[in-house]
Order: sequence, then structure tokens, then C-alpha cells
Amino acid sequence: MLIPHPLLGLRDAQEFTYLGDASLLNRPDPATPGAEAAFCDYVFLRDNPAGVHRELWFHEQGDRSWLVVTRNTLTHEILSAELASDVKAGAAQ
Repeated sequence: MLIPHPLLGLRDAQEFTYLGDASLLNRPDPATPGAEAAFCDYVFLRDNPAGVHRELWFHEQGDRSWLVVTRNTLTHEILSAELASDVKAGAAQ
């Protein structure tokens, strides 16, 4: 499987480590009421979708960047890849 790295072009998936659902970028604020329950959900509850899903991948054998990869879990087709820092910055705006 080839991942279209936004800075380096197509890279073999073996260079990366899969880290799970990209919703992990949305870490709960520990200062809010109900933070303990929110962190429990954040740590232990995961979706396991069949179809298009956004995932975190770490380019361990390359530039050590974090990517948000949009992938179809049924076909393994990669639809897009973005730097996680760009995704997080866009969500903050």
C-alpha cells in the first residue's frame, strides 16, 4: 500500500506506524466539567467503521511526521493524506 505523503510523495506503508482513529487529535480539555468521563471515552471508546475512515499514521522510517490518512477500510484505497498539524490547525480556527 502506498501513502501519498503531502511533502515527500508516494511512500510505502511499511515506513509508517498506524496509530488509530484520527479523532485522537481532539483530546478533551481537562479543565472542563465532566473531564474525567470525557477522558475515559477518549481513551477506551473507538469506532471500527467499514468504509471511509480518517486515521493517524506516523512516518517512523522517514521524516517522523504525523499524517491524517483518509482510507477506505474495505478496499484499503487511500483517498487523501494530510499533515496532522495542518488538520489540527484547521480545526482550531
